[in-house]
Amino acid sequence: METGRQINSTDILVFALDQMRYALPLSSVKRAVRAVEITPLPKAPPIVRGVINLQGEVVAVVDIRSRLRLPARELTLDSRFIITRIPKRQMALVVDSLEGIRHLNREQIANADETLCLVPHLKGVAKLDDGMVLIYDLERFLSLAEESALDEAMAQGPPE
Repeated sequence: METGRQINSTDILVFALDQMRYALPLSSVKRAVRAVEITPLPKAPPIVRGVINLQGEVVAVVDIRSRLRLPARELTLDSRFIITRIPKRQMALVVDSLEGIRHLNREQIANADETLCLVPHLKGVAKLDDGMVLIYDLERFLSLAEESALDEAMAQGPPE
């Protein structure tokens, strides 16, 4: 349904960081879970907080706050992980809370190339009845250098 970075219609998962709302295309979301303890991952890029064990699978936890230049925040009982899937990997994003799933039609979506072309990891902007929401493109979220460093760190694994 998507052409380039243009979005025709889609479902999104809306989440909050501080008091701001953001979203991911539902097609890149596997599930959401309560936050658990994160194990540090030596030699991982700074954007990676560490790894978690998700039903026997080691999953990198990416600090979305760092990418969005928001202040760091400790995990709380209310924190959630959004488990995402993109062609190259599965990742967990730490978010403050989940708002829910929204269906968007073409009229509610502004293409990021037209509105915010200087934000490389932005897919679009949703115009909802209760405000605007930035929709992020996880496939462009990590730089090539970060991808490479993360692959190397994941291959070495967490300390014993």
